[in-house]
Amino acid sequence: MPASTPRPVAVKIDDELRMRVKRLADLRQRTPHWLMREAIAQYVEREEKREAFRQDTMKAWEAYRATGLHLSSEEADAWLARLEQGDDAEPPECHV
Repeated sequence: MPASTPRPVAVKIDDELRMRVKRLADLRQRTPHWLMREAIAQYVEREEKREAFRQDTMKAWEAYRATGLHLSSEEADAWLARLEQGDDAEPPECHV
């Protein structure tokens, strides 16, 4: 798949933020443009992961509501303790 062509996008920021970005870019020996692109890329990646986690949570909640299958916190804690000790333990069976 060919790389997409970068296109300019205008972002309006106040003078104070513009100077903060410039100072930080200078300290990092980067351009303000590079710094802003990096910040946006990191933000989008983090928010995509957060949204995927939220979607997974909603699917798990709906599955629980439909089936009633679950683990108690004690069961989950015991399994995690075994993993922490280095035991390659399978997760316990969910139950109603």
